[in-house]
Amino acid sequence: MKFSHLIQINDPSNPLIETLTREQLWKGLVLRAERPALFVLALDEVHILERNEHSLIRELRFGKAKIRDKVCFENLQQVRYDTDADGDIPAATLVMRIEEPQSGQLFVRFEYETPGGLGQGDEDEFYSGLVKNAYMKADLDTIFNIRRLVDEGQLRKEAVN
Repeated sequence: MKFSHLIQINDPSNPLIETLTREQLWKGLVLRAERPALFVLALDEVHILERNEHSLIRELRFGKAKIRDKVCFENLQQVRYDTDADGDIPAATLVMRIEEPQSGQLFVRFEYETPGGLGQGDEDEFYSGLVKNAYMKADLDTIFNIRRLVDEGQLRKEAVN
């Protein structure tokens, strides 16, 4: 299943929404990878197994389920998650890409790719719809949490190195 959607970050027509800089948004997306417990409630543990300036390898534990993934960073552009297949857990990919069609007009495009269908015929369509809705909710929560961290002063406006 391939699924993609876009979330608008800055809305010039709505003065009630604080404008985020690309750097703040980037810091938030990186923080989601480095400290996922701030973003994912059901996460019990995370261990960063390897790290360099462009990627990290993590192991996440949700109850008895362990998920291993590699997260790659393209500075100020995108974060890519590649999840390893393990038992009942299929390999999957998530890309969070910052888009800026006009200066200051920020969006994040979320692109998911998982293997095959989840059922047969109408059942597949039903389960795919549930999965897509869950992805969208999680992504809206990600942006909400980035905004919360900005409001708390944890993602300041200075440039990212």
